[in-house]
Amino acid sequence: MSATRALPSGPEAGTVHDGVATPRILGLLSFWAHVGFLAAYVGILSTAMFWFQFAQGEFPCPLCITQRMAMMLACLGPLYVVARALRGTSSLATLATGSGIAILGAVLGMAMSGRQVLLHIAPGDPGYGTAVLGMHLYTWALVSFAVVLVFCAAMLVLGRWVVPVAPAGRAARVLVWAVVALFLLTVAINAVVVFAEAGWNWYLPDNPTGYRLFEG
Repeated sequence: MSATRALPSGPEAGTVHDGVATPRILGLLSFWAHVGFLAAYVGILSTAMFWFQFAQGEFPCPLCITQRMAMMLACLGPLYVVARALRGTSSLATLATGSGIAILGAVLGMAMSGRQVLLHIAPGDPGYGTAVLGMHLYTWALVSFAVVLVFCAAMLVLGRWVVPVAPAGRAARVLVWAVVALFLLTVAINAVVVFAEAGWNWYLPDNPTGYRLFEG
């Protein structure tokens, strides 16, 4: 028998999870925080791909690619939470599962980005690629993964009080599905780009300079 039930309707309505009430406003804030999580990484991945790779001609190295993959993996957590909330089946277990997936992606990402930081930590090393606000993309990636861990920790600590609740308005739901669609499109484009960069080879060169699929 489910331990979740709805509270009476009204501006303060919410749900009860294992005897603890989740105010609707907190559930909505949690929901939009997870949507923001997705949107933020869509923006990061899109900027890295469309601006730095396509416009500036800075091809991602193998470690850069693994960091992108870790970001996508981390995004599967909030994607799961948001999808369950939109279906009206969100629960404390949903929040825990989503947070666990995001933590896994963040830990893997920190390992990859941390390794790249250490590769270029020697004095005088110019680093790989263009610096943004004084730090390279892999350093910013490390920061982003640390933020994910803090976010997930907050979700798990608050637990029942922040079980996501989806908005009822059609416009809000369309906006959310647009963010989800953009994330899936970003994943698909990245897969195509990585295939074009690697070609039919198993490994990428340490310092790629082009798309090996189209090289003679």
